[in-house]
Amino acid sequence: MSIQIWTWILVGITFALYIGIAIWSRAGSTKEFYVAGGGVSPLANGLATAADWMSAASFISMAGLISFNGYDGSVYLMGWTGGYVLLALLLAPYLRKFGKFTVPDFIGDRYYSNVARSVAVFCALLVSFTYVAGQMRGVGLVFSRFLEVDINTGVIIGMIIVLFYAVLGGMKGITYTQVAQYCVLIFAFMVPAIFISIQMTGNPIPQLGFGGVDENGVYLLDKLDKLHKELGFAEYTSGSKSTLDVFFITAALMVGTAGLPHVIVRFFTVKKVADARKSAGWALLFIAILYTTAPAIAVFSRTNLIETVNQKEYAKLPEWFSNWEKTGLIEFNDKNKDGKVQYLANANKNELIVDKDIMVLANPEIAQLPNWVIALVAAGGLAAALSTAAGLLLVISSSVSHDLIKKMINPKISEKGELVAARLSAVVAVCVAGYFGINPPDFVAATVALAFGLAAASFFPAIVLGIFSKRMNKEGAIAGMVIGILLMLFYMLKFKFDWFGGGTKEDWWFGISPEGFGTVAMFVNFIASVIISRFTPKPPTEVQEIVELIRIPSGAGEAHNH
Repeated sequence: MSIQIWTWILVGITFALYIGIAIWSRAGSTKEFYVAGGGVSPLANGLATAADWMSAASFISMAGLISFNGYDGSVYLMGWTGGYVLLALLLAPYLRKFGKFTVPDFIGDRYYSNVARSVAVFCALLVSFTYVAGQMRGVGLVFSRFLEVDINTGVIIGMIIVLFYAVLGGMKGITYTQVAQYCVLIFAFMVPAIFISIQMTGNPIPQLGFGGVDENGVYLLDKLDKLHKELGFAEYTSGSKSTLDVFFITAALMVGTAGLPHVIVRFFTVKKVADARKSAGWALLFIAILYTTAPAIAVFSRTNLIETVNQKEYAKLPEWFSNWEKTGLIEFNDKNKDGKVQYLANANKNELIVDKDIMVLANPEIAQLPNWVIALVAAGGLAAALSTAAGLLLVISSSVSHDLIKKMINPKISEKGELVAARLSAVVAVCVAGYFGINPPDFVAATVALAFGLAAASFFPAIVLGIFSKRMNKEGAIAGMVIGILLMLFYMLKFKFDWFGGGTKEDWWFGISPEGFGTVAMFVNFIASVIISRFTPKPPTEVQEIVELIRIPSGAGEAHNH
């Protein structure tokens, strides 16, 4: 059977499964819509958190980034994994004990102010939209290649499907859909990796294979370094970024993770605080499987790509090349008219342009694996993008319906009215997300990295100080969040989008890239918050008592509701 038929079959089966689950577990109350009724088991929540966490950026883009940037790409691995540990140990149990559905809800109550709540809603929407744009782009990429439609049509198909089960099922539907999506995406990621690892090194474990030797006894990484040198690229295993920039990007991804609203919300879906910790442990295990395999896939696909296309006659290139050419994500421009593909580091002589995002998806085709494996990867990529997109849409809709409408605009709204508002705001959110998916600011992983910078600059200090400092008051928190997010937005718009007389790499402040600048903005936020809170009145006594209560381990069995 052809790849396209296999893709229709596998994608059809998985989508039928997701939609079936959404109908089976549709939400009947706001509690089910926001936090799945609070009764999810730690294991199921761990699987769902892992699926929520591993977006199209983890599945499609991360290995692509590592395969093109080599050593420099590893900052994404360190930042995203480290961030998850930080979130699970430092913040999740305390937020769970505070017993609020959303991050703006926590900030609004902890800082006893609707201004703080509105700033938090604005930040949550900004972070979620930046993030969801990357997911929609990922969906469009997969559809455009495997269903052979235009990328924009792919984005629209993705919008309709996400809308169906996010709006119908709410958090309850999404949780169980994400359990299924994790199983699909990890299977789809591992099967080709194991196949190719056996092909290239004879070792079925990709994590060991990528440190292994090929049939000629040459270490795979040495072979890739040699290929890179011949083509004029930097050595694959050496980095070109400054240590300072690597540190700042890793830190921004870490603390940005810890402030990501759609991941924090997952810890409210379990019965008690102890379960929140357990599900964090499960999720870390499930995430590690994919994250330790990504560098191996990066090396396999990079080596295969170079060996398959470089110096080969264009007319005799394998079928996968022309398949991807149709999507416009790989381009050949015969500059010296010799009919051969020259893939070189020198931009003037290089004849091949490859989009980083195609590496994982094209990898099984380049390695000539069976058609069903290629189709499986398509289903996995869609599972990764859709699971995160659904989680983000829920954050957007609950920020609007719960934090804006119920808490600020119309406190008397009925439960039914709030559910309708939540579903309507999800519809609007999908349309906006689709627009960004069709006109994305950058390739998937870079767009997502900016969302982390925004979360680091705005939420992280407000959440940490809210949990660990009784002295922290509303004036400090509001000023810190506003200064942090505006600084990050200014830097991002200046250096990524060329606003304010955009700058080049040489103009970066202290040599820090826009992806790493979230760390600087976060420090500024912390300093501003602490200084301003010292010169303004203390928080009310009852707020100080709540902060005291959150940190008491006894009674951690049941979350206290205030």
